[in-house]
Amino acid sequence: MKIKLAVFFGGKSVEHEVSVITALQAIRALNPDKYDIIPVYIDKNNRMYTGIMTARIESYADIPTLIRQSIRVVPVCDGGKALLVKYPSRFGKKVISEIEVAFPMGHGTNVEDGVLQGFLQFLGVPYVGCDVLSAACGMNKYTQKILLRHEGIPVLDCVKIKSSDFYSNSKAAVKLIEEQIGFPAVVKPINLGSSVGIKIAENAENASEALEHGFLFASEIIAERAVQNLREINVSVLGDSSEAEAGECEEPIAADEILSYDDKYKSGVKGKNSGMVSLSRKIPADIPPELREKVRALAVRAFQALGCSGVARIDFLYDNSSDELFYNEINTIPGSLAFYLWEPVGVKYPDLLDKMIGLALKRERENKSVNFSFETNILSGARLGGTKGKM
Repeated sequence: MKIKLAVFFGGKSVEHEVSVITALQAIRALNPDKYDIIPVYIDKNNRMYTGIMTARIESYADIPTLIRQSIRVVPVCDGGKALLVKYPSRFGKKVISEIEVAFPMGHGTNVEDGVLQGFLQFLGVPYVGCDVLSAACGMNKYTQKILLRHEGIPVLDCVKIKSSDFYSNSKAAVKLIEEQIGFPAVVKPINLGSSVGIKIAENAENASEALEHGFLFASEIIAERAVQNLREINVSVLGDSSEAEAGECEEPIAADEILSYDDKYKSGVKGKNSGMVSLSRKIPADIPPELREKVRALAVRAFQALGCSGVARIDFLYDNSSDELFYNEINTIPGSLAFYLWEPVGVKYPDLLDKMIGLALKRERENKSVNFSFETNILSGARLGGTKGKM
C-alpha cells in the first residue's frame, strides 16, 4: 500500500521561491508507485493550499491565480491521525487526505528553523529531516558555532550584534568587530541562508553599511573574519545521530568574493528554474584525497554533533595560505536536497528520497518506545490559593 506523503514547501521566508523549486524537483523524482503525494504549498502569509496546480512550476508565475485554483487546507490531529482538511469547511467533503508522513522542504526562517517541525510533531505525524532542536540550532549560525567548537570542530571566531545595540550605538558595534575580529570581516544575518543579507566589511568605514544591510533581514547579525585566500568546499551528509555518511565534495564557483543569491540560483542553466543545480561548481572538488576525506569526516562529525537527521549540506572554508579548514555552516534542508552530491557516489535521487523517508519512519518507531506521559493524581486534591503560585 502506498504511503500518503505530504510535501510542505514555501512559507514566510526570503527563501520562499527557492523552496518551491526544491519541492517540485523532489515531487517529480519521488516514486509514484510507493507514495501518494500531496503537495502542500504555504504562501507568504502561512496559508496552506493543495491541488493539481500546486505541483506545476509554471503555476508559480502567477501565484494569485494559483491560489484561486487551489484548495485551502489546514492539517489537524483527529482520532490519532494527522489529516489535511479543507478550510473553511462548510459543505461537502471535509477531509482531503490523511498524512502518514510529512516531508518539509521549506528553506529559511519559519519553515526550516524548527517552527514547521514543531507543528508537525504537535500533530503526531512522522516527518522527514531534523527534529525541532537540531533544526533550530542548524539555522542559528552563532549557536551552532558555539556547540561545534565545544565538540572540537574548527570554526572561525565571530561576534554577535543585536539590531537594538547597533542602532543605539553604531560606533560601539563597529569597534567590537574591529577589536575582536578585525577587517575585512564577513557580516551576515544569524539565521538566513541562500547568501541573503551577506556583505563583506572591508574596513570600519563601510562596516556600518554592511550591518544595516544585514539588519534588513534579521534582528541579529554575526561578523567573522574573512578568509583571504579562500576556497569553499561543500559536502552533503545523509543519516541520523547513530549512523551517517558523506557524499561527494563540491567546490562552488563564485562570480564575486562570496557566493551571492544570483550565483546560487540564477546562473549556469539559462531559462530554467533549476535551484542549486544551476550553480557553477566543480564536482568532485579539485582537492587532494586527504583533504577530501578530512572534509567528509568533519562533516559527519558536525552533522551528528548537532543531532541532525535526513540530508544536510555542510559548507567549509579552506584557507589556501595557511592550509586551514573551517566549518562554515550547515543547511539542514539544502537547496535541491543536495541530490547532485549523491549521484556521483552512486545514489540516485529517488533512492535518496526513499532513504530520507525511511529515516523519518525509523525515528517514529524509536519515539514510540519513549513515555511522554506520567500517571499522577496531583490534580485530584489541587486547590488554587489566594497567593500567586501557591496551591
